[in-house]
Amino acid sequence: MSVKEKVKFQFKINLWRIVLIGLLILFLAPVFISFLQSQIEQSQVSLSQAIADIRDQKISEVQVQDERLILEYKSGETKITTKEASVSFPELLDRSGLDLTSVSYRVTDQTLARALGEILGIILPLILLGIFFFFIIRMQTRGAQDIFSFGRSRAKLFTKGKQNVTFSDVAGVDEAKNELEEVVDFLKNPGKYRKIGARTPKGALLVGPAGVGKTLLAKAVAGEAGVPFFSMAGSEFMEMLVGVGASRVRDLFANAKASAPSIIFIDEIDAIGRQRGRGIMGGHDEREQTLNQILVEMDGFTPNDNVIVIAATNRGDLLDPALLRPGRFDRRIVLDMPDKEGRESILKIHARSKKFARNIDWEKVAERTVGFSGADLENMLNEAAILAAREGKSEIDMKDIDEAATKVKLGPAKKRLQSEDDRRITAYHEGGHALVSHFMDKTDPVQRVSIVARGMSLGHTFTPPAADRSHETRTRLTQQLAVMLGGRSAEEIVFNEMTAGAASDIEKATKLARSMVVDLGMSNLGPINFGSIPDSDDQGFIEQSQISQAMQEKVDQEVKSLIDKAHNDASFIIKKHRKDLDMVAKKLMEQETLDRPEFEKIVGKKK
Repeated sequence: MSVKEKVKFQFKINLWRIVLIGLLILFLAPVFISFLQSQIEQSQVSLSQAIADIRDQKISEVQVQDERLILEYKSGETKITTKEASVSFPELLDRSGLDLTSVSYRVTDQTLARALGEILGIILPLILLGIFFFFIIRMQTRGAQDIFSFGRSRAKLFTKGKQNVTFSDVAGVDEAKNELEEVVDFLKNPGKYRKIGARTPKGALLVGPAGVGKTLLAKAVAGEAGVPFFSMAGSEFMEMLVGVGASRVRDLFANAKASAPSIIFIDEIDAIGRQRGRGIMGGHDEREQTLNQILVEMDGFTPNDNVIVIAATNRGDLLDPALLRPGRFDRRIVLDMPDKEGRESILKIHARSKKFARNIDWEKVAERTVGFSGADLENMLNEAAILAAREGKSEIDMKDIDEAATKVKLGPAKKRLQSEDDRRITAYHEGGHALVSHFMDKTDPVQRVSIVARGMSLGHTFTPPAADRSHETRTRLTQQLAVMLGGRSAEEIVFNEMTAGAASDIEKATKLARSMVVDLGMSNLGPINFGSIPDSDDQGFIEQSQISQAMQEKVDQEVKSLIDKAHNDASFIIKKHRKDLDMVAKKLMEQETLDRPEFEKIVGKKK
């Protein structure tokens, strides 16, 4: 937030405070006046009673003012008598024949005070009115006119030099970076492309899961382009007032055209770009009107040759087809999780500003972090730095990185108190997972087994993929099912009992088995997709089942068959290697965590 914006924001806060204080005063003023009136009524006394009290020598002091008589009683009370006749109070007291020598008697001239009160009664409202108009003028001159500017764009403008992120700060998404480098080159050297008849792309859509670097790429485009860069989130177009979204779209594109060549970046475009006709509001939905205006602006009667729109979303399947067609978003750039080389490059970029030990093997860290996004890797290194600083280290070592990776993936370690029976059950449960994974031929090697509680689990068995894979075979998936059920099998064999600790494993195994049958066609039912498909007439709210009840029963039988086979395979391995399981569990009870070398020292090398 700039200094000007801070001043403007602080002014609005102060203005609202003044308004609230004024409303509070207006609310409390009648209550206060009513209270004063009640007090005055309680302190009033009639003239005849006042004269009687003076005769009875109950009064210590009498003060005469123009319109009232103030009586100070010897008891400490103060009473007031208002004027009841046309004659003055001194004359009334003289006519009453009172002896005032026993009391303190004085007459106060209130002429000047009354005159000042009358003047203030005229001037004070004028002063308050002047203050009100002063704040109205300040509101107009210092930005409060925004109250009447709902339709204006809220986009943040980045000009050359204002954005420090460049393409050198982006790694792991080389194909996407190359596509956007071309977009930047289009804006910098348009003549080179127009000379041979090439048209500038209208838009580029960045699609990918959260954390892979979509917004970072957009920032890099802003830093490299050297042209005005308008950034706005999809949700910022929407407002409770009808027509505001479309008005902001028009204003955004008008500003971009006036600054052409320029770039518009819309983050989370799925907030306004979802497929039309899928809501209960019909065609008059405010979101749909906003989308319609974007469609017109991107490819209407007035083409935008010098304005490129870049948008980002992690739900590209929800976007309207009209938004995705050529002529609007000409390029659809898909960003995936980084591979091993990409993770290594990302780690080195984020390690620039941190102090690491010289013996850090970044290739090994990249192998250790399969499945991590760019955001996960940045968070992991930051957690490692925090851990090293907490322990008073001057450098971040491999132990800190390893602990940080586990924390990012599974959560922080919990030093919860467990009984020896609980620790023993957990040790055998995790040992069961590790043993089945170790003796299966298509599974990945066990990197760590631990009974330290993290997140919602009491322990974990860490088996990261040995390499990045694009395909999964049926054999490998069925063996993964056996590994998932290894903990339950170990509990049944060792304790002849079942525990609730296997609930998460059973849930994951059931989902995987059902996916193999329903989505992947890896069952005796054949290569058929049995999933639910949204019906075109139900507006997307109800999923209609596409299979009969009889076929659904067969699907359930196939799922059960896969689970039963996996359970039997896991039980067979555990019974065969029961001695190894006992040794692993005993070691876990002693030191809580076993890394791969320690684990393989007990069970042998994985074949």
